[in-house]
Amino acid sequence: MQRLDLKVRLMLGDEIAMGPGKADLLEAIEREGSISAAARALGMSYRRAWLLVETMNRCFSQPLVQALAGGRQGGGAQLSDEGRQVLQRYRQLQARLRAVAEQDWPELAALLR
Repeated sequence: MQRLDLKVRLMLGDEIAMGPGKADLLEAIEREGSISAAARALGMSYRRAWLLVETMNRCFSQPLVQALAGGRQGGGAQLSDEGRQVLQRYRQLQARLRAVAEQDWPELAALLR
């Protein structure tokens, strides 16, 4: 059975500045309060999550994720204001593109085997 699976990626040169996995990671960081807890929640390694965060922070004009200083309670991470804005705008873009794609999907699906 055919189904529409639209993936939106924002590219900066050869790097994926934002995509569905990175958006999921940002949501998990916001929810969990740390990169390591977000990685666990998504079933990925801390190293992978950290590399994704580094890429996002490098690609945007301001860091999307801010590390919090450690101490007795340990450190953590949170989204910056720009991180929240990028995430919100990306999710809105995904929804709008999906709505447009779903209009044309039946005609395209009819051409599939």
